[in-house]
Amino acid sequence: MAEFVVTPGQTVGPFFHCALPYPGDHRLIGDAHRDAIRLHGTVYDGAGDGVPDALLELWQPDPAGSIVQRPGSLRRDDDTFTGWGRCATDTAGHYRFSTLTPGPTTAGRPPFFAITVFARGLLNRLFTRAYLPGADPDGEPLLAGLDSARRETLLCQTDSGGYRFDIHLQGPEETVFLEYRGDRP
Repeated sequence: MAEFVVTPGQTVGPFFHCALPYPGDHRLIGDAHRDAIRLHGTVYDGAGDGVPDALLELWQPDPAGSIVQRPGSLRRDDDTFTGWGRCATDTAGHYRFSTLTPGPTTAGRPPFFAITVFARGLLNRLFTRAYLPGADPDGEPLLAGLDSARRETLLCQTDSGGYRFDIHLQGPEETVFLEYRGDRP
């Protein structure tokens, strides 16, 4: 069997604002939906400045913990929860999603938002999680394996109408990022 060699990543962006956004991309559910909440925050660089040309993708289960498995997530009607969205940051590095509060996908484990970050200068996209406030670290191996200061970088803050989750790409408050290794243990 042939073995394939991994090729190096290439820097991405800053072409996001003209190539990837689409109408309603940041709305996993319409703002007027009775259960709609807001997930928002700012993407910061290592100097503490907002990143004006980052792109975030949000993946999450519905409030019952079910993963949406239907085609058509690029079509938005404001009443159908899609489980996936995309949002470009504004000139100050701020992003905002309209979504539902996720439920746990596994009993006893805390619910979370899965976030992917694309930005200029990154050779590969970054993966992180935004756990709801009060997530029990004993119920989640990822959280239990971090010291409390690092764990805090994965917790949302309750905010009017939803949650705030700031992402720090570098520096003393750097967000914990995850590495996916495919089928390697």
